[in-house]
Amino acid sequence: MKRILSIFLLLVLLAACAPAPATPPTTLSATPVPATQAVSTTEPGPPEQVYPWWREAVFYEIFVRSFNDSNGDGIGDFNGITQKLDYLKTLGVNAIWLMPINPSPSYHGYDVLNYYAVNPQYGTLQDFNNLLNAAHAKGIRIIIDLVLNHTSAQHPWFVDAQSGAQSKYRDWYVWSETNPGQYWNQGNSGFYYSYFWGGMPDLNYRNPEVTAQMEKVSAYWLTTIGVDGFRIDAVKHLIEQGKKVENTPETHAWLKEYYSFYKAEKADAYTVGEVGGAGGLMAKLYTEQTDQIFNFELASAIVNSAMGGANSSVLSGYKFFLKDKPDGDFATFLTNHDQVRVMSVLNTDENKAKVAAFLLLTAPGTPFIYYGEEIGMQGKKPDEDLRLPMQWSADPATAGFTSGKPWRSPHASTAQINVATQDGTANSLLNHYRSLIALRTAHPAMKTGSVALLETGSPQVFALLRKQGKETILVLVNLGDKPVSDYKLALTETGTLSDGSFNLETLFGGLDTLAALAVSAGKFSAYQPLPELPPYATIIAILK
Repeated sequence: MKRILSIFLLLVLLAACAPAPATPPTTLSATPVPATQAVSTTEPGPPEQVYPWWREAVFYEIFVRSFNDSNGDGIGDFNGITQKLDYLKTLGVNAIWLMPINPSPSYHGYDVLNYYAVNPQYGTLQDFNNLLNAAHAKGIRIIIDLVLNHTSAQHPWFVDAQSGAQSKYRDWYVWSETNPGQYWNQGNSGFYYSYFWGGMPDLNYRNPEVTAQMEKVSAYWLTTIGVDGFRIDAVKHLIEQGKKVENTPETHAWLKEYYSFYKAEKADAYTVGEVGGAGGLMAKLYTEQTDQIFNFELASAIVNSAMGGANSSVLSGYKFFLKDKPDGDFATFLTNHDQVRVMSVLNTDENKAKVAAFLLLTAPGTPFIYYGEEIGMQGKKPDEDLRLPMQWSADPATAGFTSGKPWRSPHASTAQINVATQDGTANSLLNHYRSLIALRTAHPAMKTGSVALLETGSPQVFALLRKQGKETILVLVNLGDKPVSDYKLALTETGTLSDGSFNLETLFGGLDTLAALAVSAGKFSAYQPLPELPPYATIIAILK
């Protein structure tokens, strides 16, 4: 017995002296389980899909010159944006797109003089870094405009290239000894190609030196400065092939290489491409070339239906992208800095503006809101008047944008349309946007959920279901100015709902309790949530 006990004690001693098994290092993203938290012993279910940050973002497009002036010189600046971050946070946006911030001879900035500097009218690089840090501290990401297609004709590269064949920068641009016609301009030593106008000569991406230089620019802003990505201007025009001047095979091939480059530099960097007129099909073609492109087709469809009060346009817009890009992985918007502002398109009708906002913020995709859109700012061509000072107050001379003289006079509607007036008004357009953005943020189905279009039985009514995981949301809108009672909702395709009876809890719309919904064989028909939909009714409800 003593011998057995001695052997047992020896084994215990050896075990105590043995080295502990190696523990793998903890990653930065690991979250420790609190000691008081019970650990589940059940089998885990399928993991929820993890989306990149931009799939769950709401962006706000800012023209720096016009947003907020901090020093009274009449020109908006980086410090002015920093001062308004709390406003943006209250609005609910969590990402910002800044139109060009590089030095430029123009007011708009799309003809760049130096890709490694900021426009001194907007402040210093330190001011920009302060803005970036302050935004990040509030959970707001920032992307900047990256103008890859062309430079300013006053850029030192092009000035040197004008000197002739001996210039080291000559082949950084596209030249011809004779005039081939459209898009070509007379230079000091031959004709140069410039798609937009003579002041913005196109870069030559068949030259590997140009590619290397613009990759260096991209890496500088992503890793040295720390921006979260780029909106790539005129991305479809990078490389022309013969008479084809957009979306050429060489452009797509170049972008695939560029995509690999910037993802290697910063894995969570985001690019969104400007591809004018694009829809779902083009979004599919740009897969792994940019992270997203803007869906111009859907934007037009939303605005047309909001304006006309009929569902035909928005239905077409949805059907187009559901055919080619059903995951909704694209950027959405109403209008941007190149277009007549949506409030002007809608003839200043606030009800229609609320419908347009509702359609945008309940749709798939990553929504972009153009500054001032949330209060109904107006603007028609020329371009400068699409980019007028932000209307913070009712002051007709300054709009609360500056303590000095604005670089361009505010819109005549400033006295009536401004943030200060709408801020505390419950049913204002501004608070309509705030409520919709808050709901979108709170409900995964509204951000990245699938789409099932519903038949409505009325050209004035548009409806759909958004579904993600166990969450299903009904989106319903009366697009017109008259009440509708002769409508009936129907789901004709299976796969969205399981059979049973569902109660509907209203999340948005402030209307009465909605009727219960019965689903059989995965479908339903003749469903009326309300006996009558009031004019311009906008309803969001969750199925339970």
